Amino acid sequence: MARKIISNVITSLLFLTLLFMVFVVISSKASGGEPSFLGYQLKTVLSGSMEPTFQTGSVISVKPQEDYTKLKEGDIVTFMIDEQNVVTHRIINVVEKGEGVMYETKGDNNKDPDGNLLLPDNIVAKYTGFTIPYLGYLIDFAKSQKGTAALLITPGLLLLLYSGVTIFKAIKEIEITTKSSGRSDETEKTA
Repeated sequence: MARKIISNVITSLLFLTLLFMVFVVISSKASGGEPSFLGYQLKTVLSGSMEPTFQTGSVISVKPQEDYTKLKEGDIVTFMIDEQNVVTHRIINVVEKGEGVMYETKGDNNKDPDGNLLLPDNIVAKYTGFTIPYLGYLIDFAKSQKGTAALLITPGLLLLLYSGVTIFKAIKEIEITTKSSGRSDETEKTA
């Protein structure tokens, strides 16, 4: 009974791992970057500028907002520094200019604030407070051709291998049961 429960748990874990890997790979490929889920984007932390808040290689969850003019000091935002690069830093000062607003940002591990004030139009998302350490290395690996193949094929092969072992054990148990019931029939005939 316990062996069957353990077997079911292992099978379920392998299947869930396979589904997760498929999600990571497909989502990464479809978005051209980090995966997203239910409106939340997963961003990989590539530098130590926000340590100890985020460790290099972590994945953070950010969520796009409708209005970036109402952010406050201490909020952590992801913003465009040029057409291809984003940064996630903390707002250290809100600068009001007439009817507009700009933000002074700084990485927690940086000595100085960022060089330019941040316009709300350059902000792409706000940090949600959810971080998974070191998962970013896996996501970066998933973006490569070798990573895509490995992350899709390996869990599938493990699931197939485990299924094969389970089937082999079931066949052995059936053979043992058949042999022992055949012997009891022979014993009854000689008695």
